[in-house]
Amino acid sequence: MKQILQDLKSGETNIVEVPEPTVQPGHLLISNRASVISLGTERMLVEFGEAGWLEKARQQPEKVREVINKVKTDGIIPTFQAIQSKLGTPLPLGYSSAGEVVAVGEGVNDFKIGDRVASNGQHAETVLVPKNLCAKIPEGVTDTEGAFAVIGSIALQGVRLAEPTLGETFVVIGLGLVGLSAVQILLASGCKVIGIDLNKQKVKIAEGFGAIGINMSNEGDPVHSALLFTDGKGIDGVIIAAATDSDKPVHQAAKMSRKRGRIILTGVTGLQLNRSDFYEKELTFQVSCSYGPGRYDPEYEEKGLDYPFGFVRWTEQRNIEAILELISQNRFDVGQLVTHKFAINEAQEAYRIVRNNQGARGVVLTYPPTNTERKNKINLHNKDTVVSDKKGTVSIGVIGAGNYTGKVLLPALSETGAHLKYIASRAGVNSTNLGKKYGFEYSVTDTEDIFQDPEVDAIIITTRHDTHAELVEKSIESGKPTFVEKPLAISQPELDRLVRLFNTEDNPQIMVGFNRRFSPFIKKVNELLSVIREPRAFIMTVNAGYIPKEHWIQDPDIGGGRVIGEACHFIDLLRFLADSKITNVDAVKLGKVDASGTKDDKVSITLQFGDGSIGTIHYFANGHKSFPKERLEVFTGGKILQLNNFRKMKGFGWKDFKKFNKWRQDKGHKNCVSEFINSVKEGDSMPISLEEIIDVTQATLDAQKSAK
Repeated sequence: MKQILQDLKSGETNIVEVPEPTVQPGHLLISNRASVISLGTERMLVEFGEAGWLEKARQQPEKVREVINKVKTDGIIPTFQAIQSKLGTPLPLGYSSAGEVVAVGEGVNDFKIGDRVASNGQHAETVLVPKNLCAKIPEGVTDTEGAFAVIGSIALQGVRLAEPTLGETFVVIGLGLVGLSAVQILLASGCKVIGIDLNKQKVKIAEGFGAIGINMSNEGDPVHSALLFTDGKGIDGVIIAAATDSDKPVHQAAKMSRKRGRIILTGVTGLQLNRSDFYEKELTFQVSCSYGPGRYDPEYEEKGLDYPFGFVRWTEQRNIEAILELISQNRFDVGQLVTHKFAINEAQEAYRIVRNNQGARGVVLTYPPTNTERKNKINLHNKDTVVSDKKGTVSIGVIGAGNYTGKVLLPALSETGAHLKYIASRAGVNSTNLGKKYGFEYSVTDTEDIFQDPEVDAIIITTRHDTHAELVEKSIESGKPTFVEKPLAISQPELDRLVRLFNTEDNPQIMVGFNRRFSPFIKKVNELLSVIREPRAFIMTVNAGYIPKEHWIQDPDIGGGRVIGEACHFIDLLRFLADSKITNVDAVKLGKVDASGTKDDKVSITLQFGDGSIGTIHYFANGHKSFPKERLEVFTGGKILQLNNFRKMKGFGWKDFKKFNKWRQDKGHKNCVSEFINSVKEGDSMPISLEEIIDVTQATLDAQKSAK
C-alpha cells in the first residue's frame, strides 16, 4: 500500500510502498477514502526537515542539551550515530482521515466491518487506529467531510475550554483550518465572533460563516477594532489558532480581553507573557491539548479504557462525534475549507503547494476503492537490485523494527554476513525503512511469513517486552534457533510456561540479548578474575535516568517495569562474572512513590551466589546525567577493578594491569550478535546456556517481587 512519509534529514515528502498493517486487539483496520493535510503542523515538519543542522539545533535547544550530556557519557561517535538514526527514521504524516472498516480487533464491540469512520489515521491507503480514536460517520456526511472531523475536534476542544455562553463575544486569531472551525463552532454556540487574519481570503470566508472579519494586513490595530466592536467593554474570550514564533498574538489577546476574560491557545505561538497584561485583568490563559481528554493517555488510547460518561462528558472520541453531528446538521461547513484535492499518488504535488503556501487551506488526499486483498508482505528488492549469493550463510528473520533494532542490532547483524530475509513491524513503516537500509528481502506485518518459511534458519525478536514470551514460544515450536532481546519473560506464568516448553523440546536453541557479558571490557575482567580462587564482591551502579511513568516500559503489563525490562542486564552480568548459580535475591526500593509517580526504578538488588560471592545492583533513576551511566566495581583477593560506562577501566592492586580504555563505548552488542550467528551457522550450542538464562530471568522476577 502507499503511505506518505517525511524525511527529517532532507525535508523530502515521499510516497512509499509499505506492507499493510495487521489488525490488533482494541484497534480498527481502516481502508482510507480521504485524509486532510494539516497545513500548520505538516508544513512545520517539512520546514524542519529542510533546515540545516544549525537551524534544527536552534529550533530544539532542549535536544542540544541532551546531545551534550550524551557526548559526555557515551562519546562523540555513538552520539553522532544516535542523531543520524533519529533523523533517519521517516515520520508518517497525517492525523485526520475517513474510511471504511475492513477488520475489527479483539475486544472491539462498537464497530463492525463496513462501517464508515472518521479517525486520526495517517495518510495511507490502510491505517490501524485504536477504537477510541474513531467515530462512526453519520448518513449524509461525505468521506471528505468526515475527514475533517479530527481537525474540527481540535478547535472544539479549545472552544470547550473557553466555556462560551450564549451572547458572549469571542475573537479567533488565525483563520487556518482550526481557526475557521472554531469560528463555526462558536457561532453554533450562539456567540458573536470576530475573525482575525493577515489573509483577506480567509477573513472573507469567516465573514461568510457570519463572523465579523478583521484583515490585519490593512486594517491597523486589531485590539482597537475588537474594543470598538464591544463598546470598550472588551472581549469575553479569545481563541488563538495562529502558527507563529511571535509573542504578539498572546499580547493582543490580553489587550482586547475584558476583565477576567479567557484566552485559549490551540495553535503554536511565542509565549513570552507580559505579567501586567494578565495581572491587571486577572485573565485566564490555557493551552488546549489536541482533540480533548484522553489525548496522550495510553490507558485511553492504546488500551481502550474509556472515561466514565458522567464524569468526563467530552473525551476526544466524543468530540470527534460532536463535529460529525454538526456537519450532518449543516452547522459546520466543510465545503468552504477545501481548496485542493489530489489522489494519493499525486501527494508530492500536494505537498509542493503546502510548502509554497500557494493559497491553500484544506488540501484533501483521496484513495482508491477498498481492496479486499490484504498485502502484508512487500519485496524490497527491485529488478535492479543485486541479490548476493545466500549459499552457506545463515538466513535471518527479524521481528521488531524499533529504535534499538535500528540503532544497535541491525548494524551489528549486517556485519555478520548473514542473509537478511525478513523484517517485521506492526505498522510496516519502520520495517520497510530499515529493510531498505540494511538490504532485507522482505518487509512484512504478519509474522507467520517468518515462522513458516523453511528457508529461515534463525529468528531475532526485538519487539515490546509483553510480546517476547509468546513469540519465543512460536519460534521454538517452529524449530528455529531464537535470539530474543531482553527480557525473556515479564511474569512468572510466562516464564513457567516457557520452561515447560523448553523441557519438552529436544535441545531448544534460545539466546537472550544479554550483551554486557560479551563486551571486551568484561572479557578482560573475566580474564583477570580467572586466576583468583576466592569469592568476589560486585557493586553495579546504574545511573539509569528518568523515564516518565507514562512510558511503555513503566507499564507492568507491557514493559514489565524497569527492573524486569532493564535491570535484568546487570543481574546477568554479575551472574556471568560470578560463574555460579544465584542462590538468593533481595531488593528494596527507595521510598514509596516519588514526585515522578514511579515506584520501581530506584531500587537496590542484592544477589548471593553458590560460591559465596555477593553482588549489589544500585539501579537509580534519580541521579544526574553528568555521572557515568553504568559503573562496575569488583573487589576480590586484595584487588579492585573499576569499569566506567564501558569506556574506561582501572585496576587497583594488580601487578600487571593498570588500565584499559577505548575511544568509544563498547557494551558488547556486536560480539553478542556475532556469537549467536556463528553458533547457528556451525550448529554449536548457544553462547549463553539455557540454565543461565532461566536462572537470570527467575532472579529478575524475584527482585521485582522482593522490591514490592
